[in-house]
Amino acid sequence: MQRTPGILIFGMVMAPCGWILDLTATVAPNWRTLHQLPGRPTDAVMQQGIWDICLVTETSSSATSTNRPCGQADSTYFGNQIIGIAQGMMVASLIVTLIGLAVAIPGVRCWRENPNWLVAGLAGLLIFCSGVLTIIPIAWYNHIFKNLTSVTTSTDIRVGYSIVLGYIGGIFEVLGGIVMFIGICRCCGGKNRGERRLKDVVPRPNRRSDQQSEPERRVDVPRLSRPRSTSPSSVAYTNRPKNPRTFSVVLV
Repeated sequence: MQRTPGILIFGMVMAPCGWILDLTATVAPNWRTLHQLPGRPTDAVMQQGIWDICLVTETSSSATSTNRPCGQADSTYFGNQIIGIAQGMMVASLIVTLIGLAVAIPGVRCWRENPNWLVAGLAGLLIFCSGVLTIIPIAWYNHIFKNLTSVTTSTDIRVGYSIVLGYIGGIFEVLGGIVMFIGICRCCGGKNRGERRLKDVVPRPNRRSDQQSEPERRVDVPRLSRPRSTSPSSVAYTNRPKNPRTFSVVLV
């Protein structure tokens, strides 16, 4: 069994996180907020999304409570072109992300010997496209959010948290998709094909290796010292010189 490549792990983590943020941005009615509404209490805030509009008011009594009736009608706001486009593209982004994750599961190889780089790369391409489908309506809405309806000059128009979550979720999916798509270079003759097996990285005790190791070669090294012979020599050695000379001394 081999380790799952880091680029696939990165993509499989970033894509679900981006999907959750995109889902929150899609269903939450907080793409923009209207403060200081004419004819409304000073603490009233209008929260507008792409599916619903809510009016939030805070009532001060013995215990502070928040009243948030939703389902406010505003045909002028929902009649803008960006609202219908944002609805379709955000829903399409959520569906494409789920399809990309479903394709990536068999390609990531949590149970196989090697990952299927082609399948994982195609899944990364789908996840990348889902991120683009999120960023386009978010950026478009953020660019024109002050001009969607005619309001008085005293009305304070602010960006809602759904725009921020949509940006972050779309960037997560774009980054995760790009990183996973890089894996296609591996299946097309890239340089990063080599992966090390876990049994080569971490030794496992009490298990025989698949390949039999080569026997060690023995090298005979000649000895420098020769052993002394313990048998008695057949040649007798004396301390006399070989050619002894005899000297005579004459005493007078």
